[in-house]
Amino acid sequence: MVAALGSLAAALWAGLHPKTLLLGAVAFLLFAHFLKTRRPKNYPPGPWRLPFVGNLFTLDLKKSHLQLQEFVKKYGNLFCLDLSGKFIIIVSGLPLIKEVLVHMDQNFMNRPIPPIRERSFKKNGLIMSNGQLWKEQRRFALMTLRNFGLGKKSLEERIQEEARHLTEAMEKENGQPFDAHFKINNAVSNIICSITFGERFEYHDGQFQELLKLFDEVMYLEASMQCQLYNVFPWIMKFLPGSHQTLFSNWKKLELFVSRMLENHKKDWNPAETRDFIDAYLKEMSKYPDNAPSSFNEENLICSTLDLFFAGTETTSTTLRWGLLFMALYPEIQEKVHAEIDSVIGQWQQPSMAARESLPYTNAVIHEIQRMGNILPLNVPREVTVDTTLAGYHLPKGTVILTNLTALHKDPKEWATPDTFNPEHFLENGQFKKKEAFIPFSIGKRACLGEQLAKSELFIFFTSLMQKFTFKPPSDEKLTLNFRMGITLSPVRHRICAIPRA
Repeated sequence: MVAALGSLAAALWAGLHPKTLLLGAVAFLLFAHFLKTRRPKNYPPGPWRLPFVGNLFTLDLKKSHLQLQEFVKKYGNLFCLDLSGKFIIIVSGLPLIKEVLVHMDQNFMNRPIPPIRERSFKKNGLIMSNGQLWKEQRRFALMTLRNFGLGKKSLEERIQEEARHLTEAMEKENGQPFDAHFKINNAVSNIICSITFGERFEYHDGQFQELLKLFDEVMYLEASMQCQLYNVFPWIMKFLPGSHQTLFSNWKKLELFVSRMLENHKKDWNPAETRDFIDAYLKEMSKYPDNAPSSFNEENLICSTLDLFFAGTETTSTTLRWGLLFMALYPEIQEKVHAEIDSVIGQWQQPSMAARESLPYTNAVIHEIQRMGNILPLNVPREVTVDTTLAGYHLPKGTVILTNLTALHKDPKEWATPDTFNPEHFLENGQFKKKEAFIPFSIGKRACLGEQLAKSELFIFFTSLMQKFTFKPPSDEKLTLNFRMGITLSPVRHRICAIPRA
C-alpha cells in the first residue's frame, strides 16, 4: 500500500510541468504575503496596493507630499499606505493632529527607526531616539543650549554678528547673479557650530564648505528610491551599489569630522571651564564610572552633535533660501518689507528681537515663508507605542504615523488664500496675529528643541538681509518655485541678485 502511494506521488510529480510548479509557488507566496500583510480589523482605509511592494511604487517620491493630498480628498483625514508590509498612517486636520501630538502624545511618543537610520546612528542621538535615552539626551541638550545663551542677549549678539558677516559676503557679489545656498548654510551653521564646537568657520574655508556639501547630499539622498528600498529590503540592498551606499559613506565622513573635533577637545579639556556642548558632554560623561550604565558615551555624543548640526543648519537655512526666492518673485511684498524696516529701524540700526513687535509686516512675511516653503511637509514621523483607537480606528502598536503639515498649512478652512503667498494670513488690523493651525516646529513634547533659536535666527538674518539688499531674478534667468524633495523640501538650485540698497 505504501509502495503504491509512493509510486502515485512519483507519477504525479513527474507529470507536473515546470511552469505549473512555478505558478503554484508564486500563488502560494502571494497568498502567504496576503495573510501576513492584510490590514488589521477596523483599520483606516487606503488606496489599492500591489503584492509585496504595496503602495511603494504608487508614490512619486519627488512630489509624494502633493500626491497624498489627493488621497486626503478620497479617504479623509485618516488613511493608510502600505510600504511592502509596513503600514503608515497619514493624519490630517488640526483636531486629529493635536490629538496625536498633544492630547494622546504618550501613545504616539516614539520615533520609528528605519533600517537606513539604524545603520548610521543605531538608536542614538536626539531626533530619532526613544524612551529614557531620548529623555536624558533631550534634557541635557536643552539645559546646555540655555547655558550657552539660548534665549539670552549673548546668543542674539552672536546671530547679529554672523548676519553682518553674511551681508558682507553678499556685498562682494556686487549685485551680480550668484547661488546663495552655501553662504546662507555657512552663516546659519556657524551659530550652532559656535555652541557645539566653540568656533565659527569662514565662508572661504574649503574643508567646511565640503562638509556642508556632504550634509546637503545626505539630506537629498535619504529620500531617494534606493534608500527607501533599503528600508524595505535591507538584507538585499546592503550588497548592491547605489545612492544608499553614498549616503553611508557621507555619514561616515561627517562622523569623522565630529570625532576629530572631539579628540581636539580632549587634548585641552578642563572640567572647570566648559567652552561648548562637547566640553559639557565630556563633563557629563565623567560623572559615570567606566562600567556604569549610561546613555552618555562618545557614540551618543557624536550622534547628538550631528543631530544638532542638522537641526541647527538645514531647516533654518532652507527657510531663508525660500524667503529670498519669494522676495525676488513678489517684489511688491519686498517693497513693503523695505518700507517697514526703513521707517522703524532704518538701514543702519542692527535688527534685534526687541524690534520684532514693531515690525509686524516683516514678521508676518517670515511666517508666510515658513507656511509656503513647507520644508517638513509630513513632519518627523511618530510610532504608536501601545494599541490605540484614533477617530474610531484601531492602530496596532508599531504603526508609523505621519502628521500632514502640507494639508494643514494649505487648509482652505484655516487660510483665506491657501495657495497664494499672502502675509495678510498673519495680520489683523495691521498687527501680527498668531495662528493655531501654523505648526512648522511641530507641537507637544517632541516639538523641535531649537524652535526658539530658529525663530531668532530667521528674524535677525531675514531682516538684516532685507535691510541691506533688494533681491531680484537675474536678467537672463527665470526663477521658479520648483522644489527638490529630500529630508526637507528645498528650492531647486538657482541664482539670485542681491542689489545693495544703500
